[in-house]
Amino acid sequence: MELKGAVVLVTGANRGIGAEFVGLLKERGAGKIYAAARDVRSIQADGVEPIELDVTDRGQIEAAARAAGDVQVLINNAGISTGTALVGGDEASIRREMDTNFYGTLLMTRAFAPVLRANGGGAILNVVSALSWFAVPSGGAYAASKAAAWILTDSTRLELAAQGTHVVGVHMGLVDTDMSKGLDAPKIHPADLAGAGLDAIESGVQEVLADDWAKFVKSGLALDPRERYEKIFAALGGN
Repeated sequence: MELKGAVVLVTGANRGIGAEFVGLLKERGAGKIYAAARDVRSIQADGVEPIELDVTDRGQIEAAARAAGDVQVLINNAGISTGTALVGGDEASIRREMDTNFYGTLLMTRAFAPVLRANGGGAILNVVSALSWFAVPSGGAYAASKAAAWILTDSTRLELAAQGTHVVGVHMGLVDTDMSKGLDAPKIHPADLAGAGLDAIESGVQEVLADDWAKFVKSGLALDPRERYEKIFAALGGN
């Protein structure tokens, strides 16, 4: 679909990848941009309609769907990373990641699917991660939430095909945002990631591998786990 003139809602729109989505949507001539964040005072962009939205709050999600009944494109970008291991990590932190990265995306999708149907089908873009396809011991909670988000994206695509909703999943390695601050490794610029996602909406592509790391990790999914993780950890410089 064309983004020029389209009505778009972006979650986590106040910084990082979300702010880049907003900026690029303005450049591409979006007709209206709902910029959603937990604290609307943190939204710096001009010419947008701020919406107070915590994606873990069902009431706020339902209110957003009522207020933004003209949405044609939903960009599920909001996410967190707590750096929590699954076996020995804090259970509350694990649940926070699942509530935000999986259930937040799921509840937004459920709330806005009827809105998209009423407005002609439209599109949903989910910001997932290459960590949907592998894990590191110190960050199992994030990987589990993103693996769930990957399957959610696939299922959403199948379930909403009949109403004409195009569903895009975007996968990447490290992005140069606050979440990856302090990590000394190659990073993709958030504008490049957002641009690749918007290109997919306009071209009909269903899955974006936004950098070489995402392509590398996905290419090994057919391998035996031992061989796959040997390759991944070797590439990460571990053992």
